[in-house]
Amino acid sequence: MAFNFSATAGAGAANPTGLFGGTQNKGFGFGTSFGTGTGTGLGSGLGTGLAFGGFGTQQQQQQQQQTTLGTGLFNQPAQAPAQSNQLINTASALSAPTLLGDERDAILAKWNQLQAFWGTGKGYFNNNIAPVEFTQENPFCRFKAVGYSLMPNNKDEDGLVVLVFNRKEADIRSQQQQLVESLHKILGGNQTLTVNVEGVKTMPDDQTEVIIYIVERSPNGTSRRVPATTLYAHFEQANIKSSLQQLGVSLSMARTELSPAQVKQLLQNPPAGVDPIIWEQAKVDNPDPDKLIPVPMVGFKELLRRLKVQDQMTKQHQTRLDIISEDISELQKNQTTTMAKIAQYKRKLMALSHRTLQVLIKQEIQRKSGYAIQADEEQLRVQLDTIQCELNAPTQFKGRLNELMSQIRMQNHFGAVRAEERYYIDADLLREIKQHLKQQQEGLSHLISIIKDDLEDIKLIEHGLNESIPIRGGVFS
Repeated sequence: MAFNFSATAGAGAANPTGLFGGTQNKGFGFGTSFGTGTGTGLGSGLGTGLAFGGFGTQQQQQQQQQTTLGTGLFNQPAQAPAQSNQLINTASALSAPTLLGDERDAILAKWNQLQAFWGTGKGYFNNNIAPVEFTQENPFCRFKAVGYSLMPNNKDEDGLVVLVFNRKEADIRSQQQQLVESLHKILGGNQTLTVNVEGVKTMPDDQTEVIIYIVERSPNGTSRRVPATTLYAHFEQANIKSSLQQLGVSLSMARTELSPAQVKQLLQNPPAGVDPIIWEQAKVDNPDPDKLIPVPMVGFKELLRRLKVQDQMTKQHQTRLDIISEDISELQKNQTTTMAKIAQYKRKLMALSHRTLQVLIKQEIQRKSGYAIQADEEQLRVQLDTIQCELNAPTQFKGRLNELMSQIRMQNHFGAVRAEERYYIDADLLREIKQHLKQQQEGLSHLISIIKDDLEDIKLIEHGLNESIPIRGGVFS
């Protein structure tokens, strides 16, 4: 009975933004808590390290990250009483409101149910208690489904951080160098840090995703990438975040893979408002549990966002296929040109070989001029004469070659004539001709059988006449 967008459509748009970025799927436990909790917890761990020119407090940072994840994402005991009261109030608003004290409360209950199913509005149920705010995250909302998003597989050591700009890809690419310089200034202008762009990708709504990483060079000449969580925590600081917003950054996130414990914890706890049975079925239907993770889709905005992402990805794939097709066509042209050049070079090599052989023959003739024919040369001359005689014999190779050449010419001539006289018959017409010929054949067979019967009758008559002639002769005698 739930509103079903189709979970397979979510699987096609493999975009982890809504799950790990902290801006989509709010209120489902893991979407917002993971994004903001990680940023807040790790921000204080990096503030002093980067200000003094180093990203070095990894151990302290990881401890803070684990603490923040433990309190902000997985352990929520303090919110249990509030959630329980909210659930009781919601049930009262939907089943037994006591606002008016007459039969109108039943109509109000149906109206509250309609609002809860839609996921918007306020449910009044008691004069002394504030109304219930119905959102799309409530358990009774019907416009929700479960899709799948691709989990990032990058290590924290890769240092990849995603910045989403509210600008078009063409503008980002044309001003990429200025963008790198601006990010370097935001990082303090430290000469030991280098900003590198890993990739630029178009996103829906004229947004662009830029993946960057920072390389830190030490005084001894070695270099390393700044961990993604460290860089992300630095970007989440208030002053740094405002500077990024001035550049047009609307979202930043660390592209790192989830640990097995985090994935297990996310899968064990259904998001807020999602039926546990539907969540378990989504885990069972996961086409690739090692790469995809189920995520809720609530409301038409989330569905539209995923459709836009999928459409954008389809366009990128089509563009890539067009580029590959052009490359293949260019390679085919180059192959044809190369084959023609190879054939030309072969002919040229053959001609040069013949010329070289003629030069060697003339040189050998001049060198042997004035000398008598030697025994080995006489043997060669005899062998050559024998071969020449065999070739010139009418019944030997030369005669056969002449015969083959004449046959080839005749076949080419007849082939050209047949090609000119070639015609085609329509299939239906050919079928009718076959049927007509079959009927003619049957008629001829029937006629032949009649003729055979008539011949038998004639033979009987002739035989009877032959027998009656002697008897008549005896009577008259």
